[in-house]
Amino acid sequence: MGQTLIEKIISRHTDREVVPGKIANVEIDVRAARDFGGANVVKNLQKAGLGIADPGKTVFTFDCNPGGSDQGYAANQQFCRTYARETGVGLRDITQGIGTHIALEDGLVGPGSTFVSTDSHANIMGAIGAFGQGMGDQDIAAAFAQGQVWFKVPQTIKVILTGRPGPRARAKDIVLAMARQLGAGGLLGCAAEIYGDIVDELDVGDRITISSMGTEMGAIIALFTPNDKVLEFCAEAAKGAEIETLAADPDAVYQETIEIDIDGLEPMIARPGHPEDVVPVTEVAGRPVDSVFIGSCTNGRLEDLRAAADILRGRKVAPGVVLKIVPATRKVWEQALAEGIVKDLMDAGALIGNAGCAGCAAGQIGQNGPGEVTISTGNRNFAGKQGKGEVYLASPATAAASALSGSITTEDAITDPVPVVRPEGKGTSESQSVTEPEKDKPTKPTLLKGRVWLITEANIDTDMIFHNRHLAVTDPAEMGQYTFGNLPGWEDFPDRVQSGDLVVLGPNFGCGSSRQQAVDCFATLGVRALIAPSYGAIYERNAINAGLPVVIGDLLDSGLADGQEIQIDLRSGEITWDGGRIQAEPFSQVQMDIYQRGGLLAR
Repeated sequence: MGQTLIEKIISRHTDREVVPGKIANVEIDVRAARDFGGANVVKNLQKAGLGIADPGKTVFTFDCNPGGSDQGYAANQQFCRTYARETGVGLRDITQGIGTHIALEDGLVGPGSTFVSTDSHANIMGAIGAFGQGMGDQDIAAAFAQGQVWFKVPQTIKVILTGRPGPRARAKDIVLAMARQLGAGGLLGCAAEIYGDIVDELDVGDRITISSMGTEMGAIIALFTPNDKVLEFCAEAAKGAEIETLAADPDAVYQETIEIDIDGLEPMIARPGHPEDVVPVTEVAGRPVDSVFIGSCTNGRLEDLRAAADILRGRKVAPGVVLKIVPATRKVWEQALAEGIVKDLMDAGALIGNAGCAGCAAGQIGQNGPGEVTISTGNRNFAGKQGKGEVYLASPATAAASALSGSITTEDAITDPVPVVRPEGKGTSESQSVTEPEKDKPTKPTLLKGRVWLITEANIDTDMIFHNRHLAVTDPAEMGQYTFGNLPGWEDFPDRVQSGDLVVLGPNFGCGSSRQQAVDCFATLGVRALIAPSYGAIYERNAINAGLPVVIGDLLDSGLADGQEIQIDLRSGEITWDGGRIQAEPFSQVQMDIYQRGGLLAR
């Protein structure tokens, strides 16, 4: 039987049979940690008495808050710098930009490689036919120490883009159209392979844009078969080293084939709060905007800055509009400077920041305030993710055109700029922090009893669970107080929950970022287990690795009430209560072993 792209890559990095749904121990070619997660990775290593398997394959990247304008980030960065000096671990400091993009530009990753990072958008590696996975602090610590991680081989979905987009549609519009059709969980837990007549024309930047937002559809990774442009890019990055390509076998088996019609596609935009709530730009045209952000790992490439400069050149942003631009890497910054793009952007009135993630990672440029309406080229617009205002997601072209008009518009419909009249906006709530799993016990119970909380909203993301304002928190004792601090109606959950309680949740719980704190905060509060029909892929493995029982089961239509007592059998998956029973998924052996040990790194 033939193999899909993800199966081929994993096969090259494991000695086990690669079968969807089965566990494989996967060798990791490059293991990275960022400035917000790196300190916790090191602390996990030190606590477990573990060293570094191969410093030459291990690297810190400081991209969330380059410059350390926040004291928490500054402290974490210096902590990681010191550790790197002591161990020989690689370091890409605050001058270099987004770690995933650096890995591509520096040739650390090529087609068929494996890469893990504390960045939930590490799956941009799919753009060149490589495997990238965002993971939590314990996972990355294990990769640093052992050079490999356990991984459940995902099913693969073939996605076929049919037709040709309209002349004003860009790669961002294509991926927004994908999100509109597939939704927040349409690729949940799967690898996607992207095909279609337009695909071979997509350059590396276009593919990065599309692969990056696989996360927002629940995908493990969105993979492209490398074309000549990709191979040329990788060969140059690898300084002439021979680059091998790879492709799925003709008889590969796919879980499903999905066609997405992009014929005549027009510019698209995601409305605030949900990356998948996508409509044509024309449906919201005329909405006044206060600020525009162009950058992020999704749209911070040179091609994106060129697209914006082509529209902004010789013009000025509308009165009252703030235009913030952050290149993905230092190399992109230097290329934009050499081509005159930086001058064009600054002449138009833009603020250009040093390379990095900027606003979507709570960085020093790109956040917005209550009532502020922002057009962003990022990949997420969850409430509170980029500040307390409203965030629309769009292409660099739409963002630049809107900056000129002072209202949402497309590049072919730019109007005379008018002063922005700020509508009264809605603020979003505050954040959260993290905790540490319980210490080892001789034997942990596999029959869990407790009263339940019913929090049944679908697609509760990690910013709702543990807001990015508190990413720099590393003391577990401080974390539980922030649980659900950005989920409307549940901000007082830490005051109401009791140790031993169970939480019943909606589907795709924990979608979003790779932050471990969104798991650990429940352990701090003494929550005994989470039960949901499905979880974000990174969130699920973070919880498993922390030893927090996450059960896959659907209790949404069970008739349960808040405070009712239930019992979960982790071995059999049976969940029972007075007058009811359902069959959930039993723990796998890997999950049970980690749970009994008290966490992935516990001995």
